[in-house]
Amino acid sequence: MNDQAIRLTSLAHGGGCGCKLAPSVLRQLIDSNPAVHSYRQLLVGTETGDDAAVWQLDDHTCVIAATDFFMPMVDEPYDFGRIAAANALSDVYAMGGKPIFALAILGMPIGKVPPAVVRQILKGGEAICGEAGIPVAGGHSIDSPEPIYGLVVIGICRPQDVRRNADAQAGDVLILTKPLGVGIYSAAFKKGALGPQAYAEMIASMTKLNSIGAELARDPAVHAITDVTGFGLLGHALEMARGSKVTLALDADDLPLLAQAADFVQRGFVTGASERNWLSYSEEVKLPPGFPQWRQRLLTDPQTSGGLLVSCAPERAEPIVQMIIAAGYPGARTIGLATIGKPIIRVMAS
Repeated sequence: MNDQAIRLTSLAHGGGCGCKLAPSVLRQLIDSNPAVHSYRQLLVGTETGDDAAVWQLDDHTCVIAATDFFMPMVDEPYDFGRIAAANALSDVYAMGGKPIFALAILGMPIGKVPPAVVRQILKGGEAICGEAGIPVAGGHSIDSPEPIYGLVVIGICRPQDVRRNADAQAGDVLILTKPLGVGIYSAAFKKGALGPQAYAEMIASMTKLNSIGAELARDPAVHAITDVTGFGLLGHALEMARGSKVTLALDADDLPLLAQAADFVQRGFVTGASERNWLSYSEEVKLPPGFPQWRQRLLTDPQTSGGLLVSCAPERAEPIVQMIIAAGYPGARTIGLATIGKPIIRVMAS
C-alpha cells in the first residue's frame, strides 16, 4: 500500500474538535449522571462543563486528569498526531496545571491505514509531549472503522492555582489568547481551497501549546480560565457565564482572527459543527441588530486546540495581555467584559 496515497480525512466523517457532540446533547447526557458532590476531594467534576477533573491529594497538591481524542482534520499523519496531542494537553493548562505524563488513545481501521502511517501519528503526539516535557507512558489501541487519536493527560498544580471556568467576576475583562477560524480553514482544506500559507498558519495555531495557562493561574488577578474548542467561542463563553452566573459581553470587532478566516467564511466555508453549535445555544445569545450570518459563524466556529478564554481583574488586563503576547501568543486580545446579569452572551459590534 502506498502510504502517500492515504488521505486520512477521507476515512473520517468529521475531524478535530468538530467531532464533538452538540452542546445541547452533551448537557442532556451529563445531567443524567449521578451526582459526585459527596467526594470532598473532588474540586472540579462535571457540574460546570469544565476542562478537566481536579482531585486534591493534600494541602499542597492537586491531580488534574483530562482526556481528548478525535478524527483527523488534516491528511499529514505527523501533523494529525501533533494537533491531537496539543489539544489534549490544553485541558490541563486551562485548569492552571502542569502536565506530568500522558497515555495514548488510538483507534485505526486495520487494513486501510498502514503501520508506517500510524507510527507517524504516534511520533507527532510524542513530539508535542516532548515540547511539554512529558512522556507518553502507555495507552490503549483498538481496531475502529475511522482513525482516532488522542491522549489521556495527567497533571498537577497547587490548590490555590486551580482555575475553573466558573469563577469569572462581574467587572472582569475577557482575554482570548489565540485567533479564531480553525474550523473555517479546515472546511476550506477539505474542499481544496486552502493554500500553503494558510495551511501553515492553521497548523502553527493548532500545535501551539497553551502552556501559558499554568503561568496565568499563578496570578491572583486571573479569576477563571477555559479553553475554546469544539463548541466555538460562544459555546465555551456560555459555559463560563452559566458557571459564574454573570453575563459575558463580547465585542465582535475586537476578536482576533486567522488571516483569511473572514474571507473564507463569507465564501461559504463552514463546518456542520458550527451550525449544530448555533442551534444548541442560540436562545442564550443576544446578537446586535443586523448582525450578518458570516460573523455569527466566526463565533460558533469549532476550534481545534484553540486558545484560552481568560477572565481577569480589569486593572491587570493590559499587563496580562502584554505578558501573553511576549510569551509567544501574538494574537492575544481583550475581547469583552463580564457584567452583572443573567448567564447569557451579549455580542456587541459597531
